[in-house]
Amino acid sequence: MAEQESLEFGKADFVLMDAVTMPEFMANLRLRFEKGRIYTFIGEVVVSMNPYKNLNIYGRDTIEQYKGRELYERPPHLFAIADAAYKAMKRRSKDTCIVISGESGAGKTEASKYIMQYIAAITNPGQRAELCPLFPQSRVIVQQPGERSFHSFYQLLQGGSEQLLRSLHLQKDASAYSYICPGAQLKCSINDGAEFKAVADAMKVIGFKQEEIQTVYKIVAAILHLGNLKFYVDGDTPIIENSKLVSVIAELLSTKAELVEKALLFRTVATGRDVIDKQHTEQEATYGRDAFAKAIYERLFCWIVTHINDVIEVKNYDTTVHGKNTVIGVLDIYGFEIFDNNSFEQFCINYCNEKLQQLFIQLVLKQEQEEYQREGIPWKHIDYFNNQVIVDLVEQQHKGIIAILDDACMNVGKVTDEMFLEALNSKLGKHAHFSSRKLCATDKTLEFDRDFRIKHYAGDVIYSVTGFIDKNKDTLFQDFKRLMYNSSNPVLKMMWPEGKLSITEVTKRPLTAATLFKNSMIALVDNLTLKEPYYVRCIKPNDKKSPQLFDEERCRHQVEYLGLLENVRVRRAGFAYRQSYEKFLHRYKMISEFTWPNHDLPSDKEAVRKLIECHGFQHDVAYGKTKLFIRTPRTLFTLEELHAKMLVRIVLFLQKVKLPLPHKLSSSSLNHPCSPFCLSCCTDSRFGCCWIFLGACSCFAGRWRAAELIRSVPPEVLPQLRAKVAAMELLKGHRADIGLQRAWQGNYIALKPDRAQSSGSFTPVANELKRKDKYMNILFSCHVRKVTGLGASRDQTDSHLDQQDINTECPEGLVGLSVSNGKDQLVVFHTKDNKDLIVCLFSNDPSNDSRIGELVGVLASHFKREKRSLHVSVTNPVQCSLHGRKCTVSVETRINQPQPDFTKHRSGFVLCVPGN
Repeated sequence: MAEQESLEFGKADFVLMDAVTMPEFMANLRLRFEKGRIYTFIGEVVVSMNPYKNLNIYGRDTIEQYKGRELYERPPHLFAIADAAYKAMKRRSKDTCIVISGESGAGKTEASKYIMQYIAAITNPGQRAELCPLFPQSRVIVQQPGERSFHSFYQLLQGGSEQLLRSLHLQKDASAYSYICPGAQLKCSINDGAEFKAVADAMKVIGFKQEEIQTVYKIVAAILHLGNLKFYVDGDTPIIENSKLVSVIAELLSTKAELVEKALLFRTVATGRDVIDKQHTEQEATYGRDAFAKAIYERLFCWIVTHINDVIEVKNYDTTVHGKNTVIGVLDIYGFEIFDNNSFEQFCINYCNEKLQQLFIQLVLKQEQEEYQREGIPWKHIDYFNNQVIVDLVEQQHKGIIAILDDACMNVGKVTDEMFLEALNSKLGKHAHFSSRKLCATDKTLEFDRDFRIKHYAGDVIYSVTGFIDKNKDTLFQDFKRLMYNSSNPVLKMMWPEGKLSITEVTKRPLTAATLFKNSMIALVDNLTLKEPYYVRCIKPNDKKSPQLFDEERCRHQVEYLGLLENVRVRRAGFAYRQSYEKFLHRYKMISEFTWPNHDLPSDKEAVRKLIECHGFQHDVAYGKTKLFIRTPRTLFTLEELHAKMLVRIVLFLQKVKLPLPHKLSSSSLNHPCSPFCLSCCTDSRFGCCWIFLGACSCFAGRWRAAELIRSVPPEVLPQLRAKVAAMELLKGHRADIGLQRAWQGNYIALKPDRAQSSGSFTPVANELKRKDKYMNILFSCHVRKVTGLGASRDQTDSHLDQQDINTECPEGLVGLSVSNGKDQLVVFHTKDNKDLIVCLFSNDPSNDSRIGELVGVLASHFKREKRSLHVSVTNPVQCSLHGRKCTVSVETRINQPQPDFTKHRSGFVLCVPGN
């Protein structure tokens, strides 16, 4: 149980629901999302909601809070599951795997990035995580409505320099390329230009050579150009409409144009001893082109993953010295898909999810049964939906849908999608989870000769057989493999080793797309069964990417197909909560006189039994060998309420006796902070019998000691001290340099002018403002570079600095500040009237003197004295409003930038800061 969270945020673990029903599950999910709690446990599973905004919950401080802690000790978080997987690997010397699933847009990729970040932060160089790719090829050439293609395409176009794009024969407009055109029209919060630079820098850091990075760009560009190829047939001869692109593609792939053209228009076939070139039809050429594009991207993806895994693999590992070489796998996998039109791609993806759901339930059940067996608790049979019947419907040899589809593709002569559907009706007509219009003539949701329905665990899905035959035959012709193997680019050649075989050496019929997918799924499941799995289930709260909107129907649909309610039922297994006796006592021993401060019973188990019985919970628990099992959540919540009430009593008692703690506690007591210490026993009838724990007293002792230290501080230093404390509370862990080590002088223009020519005009204008507005002191002054109301950039340091300028810098309606998380000096002042002020602080003496911390601390301390609220946000990019218009301000480092300056951007402004 994540005990640090109040029930006002809902239940941090769905296992603790009073009733395992969909309405209660959804109500808890909604409450936690609306309260800003995006993570919730189901035992050892994390349910993750996409917040559609940046949250400051992934920094170094948060990592330290979860490092080495048990799951129940901290609120639900990705770091909790990552740490659990890491501890399991270290303690049991067993490979572990974190499976991250959910539909597109649910936050899977971000979750995997944060998990990898955590593992990298807590592991030694001699330990490693392993990337496990499962790659949706079809997304290269076609996307669902509202989705983009892979980010790499847009990043290259938006982030690549003019010189790079020119060398790749590309233009920045993504809508010019057929494969990614639909995604170019979508609004996206991702800064593709910045991401391109980040990826390029990361590749250099991890060890990719410059020529390898250049090859990556060439492959991505070649795919974009492939998508723009058009075919037509002149008589019986296939022709490429825009043949100039062939030379471009050949150049990028380091091969000859005539070889590329031949591979696109013909297929080399061996018949006995003869070798002939078979012409493609227009449709065959189009399918071949798309298959080639998908295959190139997949080979590139797998090559990058392999390269990274090779780099992070421990070299010269000696098992006799270091023990078994174990890994943590991180698997980011697409989720169940139900669209208005579901085709071959959705069929494969949903089969994948059926397979993983089956494994998921089996492993959770197995883990539960094993724990019950270890603890000597009788196992209660759990009714759950076993989807093995659906898995068999798809993959069973000779009888499953994939086998029937393969048979249809291998038949001689013209085979149509309708003939495939007829074969399904004939062989699967009596299957309880299969239906079609021919089998259910009155079901008008199905079209004759087109649709079939599968009853998945996540719900019914109607598939259109249109394109099934062609897409299943969508195997890559050997001509393309030989073309790539014979490339003069060594990196490309390495990606296509099977191209070494000549046409006469290739005798086996290539496996179909569905069979290849099935084999990869079987291999994946076999791999996962050898690892100890942990799960992250990602949910998309709405389709509008809004951080406030919780779409009930949309979320319920995902909860159903992720099988989350089923997971809760299995995890409950009769008992909602279990905990070791030692840790249970550590939290709850204060609620019983028999266990506080220490018990004298033979064992912790007996002490727990005594505590449970004295509160009358003995009929709602079971005692295992090392753990207590609690049946209903209500008992646990009652224990929590008793625990909270006792803490209040302790505080009241301390206030009653008015402890000057250092005088009441002996020095020997204070020297043993880890041991329970019996200070006194209060028998006042208002408080009952209340024993005091040294841990509570030491807190008050710390406060008393702090008060004594503050009394010794000179009064003139206190304002600066308060400001530094305020800055540290707001910025520590978010910005590297707060400026705590130097003296804070506040009025820099008057006391220590960076620019002498402007200081002369500053003093009289400031004095005039003091007289007019009747304020006593200047809290802070500094030269700045500001964005004007017209969007231009201007120095606020000129000799014409006037009263209006100073009024602008100190708005009456200030409600908040935003600063970036870097070393730059960007500040955005947020106002009530949405006329935010965007500035960059200047400091020339010394040139790298950071004043952000001082400005934030001084304002925060002032607002606190005034009993006003000041919201401070640390983020990049910064969201703001300029004259009522929403915009963003991001920070970019640029080589040879002489000084910080603002430039316009389509989404707002960019602060360019020197990078050398």
